[in-house]
Amino acid sequence: MAVFTIGDLHLSLGADKRMDVFPGWENYVERIERHWRETVSGEDTVVLAGDLSWGMTLEASLPDFLFLERLPGRKLLIKGNHDYWWSTGAKMQDFFQRHGLSTLSLLHNNAYACEGAVLCGSRGWLFEKGEPHDRKILLREAMRLELSLKEGGKHEGERIVFLHYPPLYGEEVSPEIIEVLQRFGVRRCYYGHIHSAGCARAVCGPFDGIGFQLISADFLRFRPLRVETNGTGSAG
Repeated sequence: MAVFTIGDLHLSLGADKRMDVFPGWENYVERIERHWRETVSGEDTVVLAGDLSWGMTLEASLPDFLFLERLPGRKLLIKGNHDYWWSTGAKMQDFFQRHGLSTLSLLHNNAYACEGAVLCGSRGWLFEKGEPHDRKILLREAMRLELSLKEGGKHEGERIVFLHYPPLYGEEVSPEIIEVLQRFGVRRCYYGHIHSAGCARAVCGPFDGIGFQLISADFLRFRPLRVETNGTGSAG
């Protein structure tokens, strides 16, 4: 049994949104499935770090959910900025249950003990434009991350964090997110959201005592990344 992660699958099996018009995304759905089946077993857990489906509603995203359901392993879902289908936890869990999506669960204000580690996470946010509403969202996401980490403290093991937005990117830093990570002693943080040429500015390595790793699907060449869970590994 193992833990894997990948973000930004941008599935559109039920929506008219083509990703293969972008360089490097050719046949990406087939590549995701092939690499996933080569890498992940039915006993494994995969954290999906946001931007999962282009569907505007749960119903429109159902083909994408069914695609994931057919793939091996348990999947933990984090909200991304393009996950417009995201609703209340109760509505999403009810939808999953009604449609037999038994391998999909939400990583949202909670945490999961898995393979000697504790998986925590939130969407996160970047204060890149400096507008008042950005700061409001950033503070809310820092609170959600804190709730997840507090819940994770009920379990034994290293708390590993997964975010959709990077807490730092180029010259931009979200100090509120970094502060929460440091206060809870987080040593590893995996994040998505960044694509294409922007990956060159992404931090993959240590910053202020925390190891960061970009996990957007195109950066990983559409292959889930294994997360070490023995308490000695580091991101990057």
